[in-house]
Amino acid sequence: MANGQWYPPEWPDRIRALAAGTLTPVEARRAATVMLLKDTGTGTVVHMLRRRTSMAFAGGAYAYPGGGVDPRDDDRAVGWTGPTRAWWANRLGVDENTAQAIVCAAVRETYEESGVLLAGPGPDTVVGDTTGADWEAERAALVARDLSFAEFLDRRGLVLRSDLLGAWARWITPEFEARRYDTWFFVAALPEGQRTRNASTEADRTVWITPDQAVAGYDRGDLLMMPPTVATLRSLSAHPTAAAALAAAPEQDLEPVLARARLDGDEIVLSWPGHEEFTKHVAAGTPAGPARGAAR
Repeated sequence: MANGQWYPPEWPDRIRALAAGTLTPVEARRAATVMLLKDTGTGTVVHMLRRRTSMAFAGGAYAYPGGGVDPRDDDRAVGWTGPTRAWWANRLGVDENTAQAIVCAAVRETYEESGVLLAGPGPDTVVGDTTGADWEAERAALVARDLSFAEFLDRRGLVLRSDLLGAWARWITPEFEARRYDTWFFVAALPEGQRTRNASTEADRTVWITPDQAVAGYDRGDLLMMPPTVATLRSLSAHPTAAAALAAAPEQDLEPVLARARLDGDEIVLSWPGHEEFTKHVAAGTPAGPARGAAR
């Protein structure tokens, strides 16, 4: 049975062009995404959104809140508590400025797309309800890039709670994709008193779903997803609570996963090292696109 693996129709031509040397890969933009978790009576659930089908990248696919780094995310004025920038630089395998930018992007994008803010007045506190009109005006200013995250935190007298995040995985968009991201995946528990909402203009639906249910929907072909989403959902399934997932985060492998494509005669073989389930064999002339039954 076909699953819901996202597969753009232009990939075969772009893969052949890359192999022929007529396609130059674009630089991967740094990005971050957060798997928000909460415990329920029936198990731990993760917050997911469905990207609008009109989106140029992964339209119709289920994903987590996230997005690209704002150039101002490495602003040294960002209020910060929890593990230091040096600690995060070591964990993420980057320099300190880049580490701050990635962590800030994770927190900022989660707030922009779900209304959840991993920040508080001090190192042991976190904000409560963020749904008021004044909060919404500032969230919209962040989205429009009229306000930097450092300025937003300063206005509110808040510090970013880096201790509420756990780094989970790193995936890089294939070289043959037109829009490329070098994305760090994080886990975080939904703070008490806060609630998610569909605050993103890029999504037409949001759900709280157990990792097992999400993966089952993908396996049936009912839910369209990119390989990193499926892989992280499968790895989350081993942890029964949000606290357990956060506790396991320091042991997760952050070696970047980058898809490879090779030509075998007229056939394209597409693979993600270490994740054999996503390997695709595409024969010449085979129509590409999402699997039958995938969410649109």
